[in-house]
Amino acid sequence: MNTYKLTLLALLAALGVVGRFAFTFIPNVQPVTAIIIICGLFLGPLAALMLAVLTTFLTNMILGMGIWTIWQIVAWALIGLISGLIGKYRKKHSIVLLTIYAVFCGYLYGFILSLTTYTIAGEFLPYYLAGLPFDTAHAVGNGIFMVLLYPVISYFFKRYAKERFSLQNTN
Repeated sequence: MNTYKLTLLALLAALGVVGRFAFTFIPNVQPVTAIIIICGLFLGPLAALMLAVLTTFLTNMILGMGIWTIWQIVAWALIGLISGLIGKYRKKHSIVLLTIYAVFCGYLYGFILSLTTYTIAGEFLPYYLAGLPFDTAHAVGNGIFMVLLYPVISYFFKRYAKERFSLQNTN
């Protein structure tokens, strides 16, 4: 991984951390999932996985660490890996399909985090059903953040790819 890609990851992590703190007043609404999806699409599965770990760890240092931190990393890493595979095999991205995928990822994230209670208390379904309103808020937030952030971030990633390609051809 080159220095430029590490810098992009650091900037995305900073954006995710600031975004997560900025929206703490709205439960489960934050831009981290959308940022991880976009990162996976353009930078690949490994970069998205690294972003998931970094963002979760940094935000939870202030918001609070607990057993859920492990499951947050698992959920966001899985979403990043899937997004990276989608980006690897599909180069054109429809904003409508990406928004639907982001909404789905909100529910996937909630499902994985509900496994936390199962591992501790042995009960899954009551906890999962009680959390569905929060998962819905996360899913809707993901859709909104995808619509807002994808055009801006993708512009910079496409510009990065163009510059990188032109530099490789001149050498």
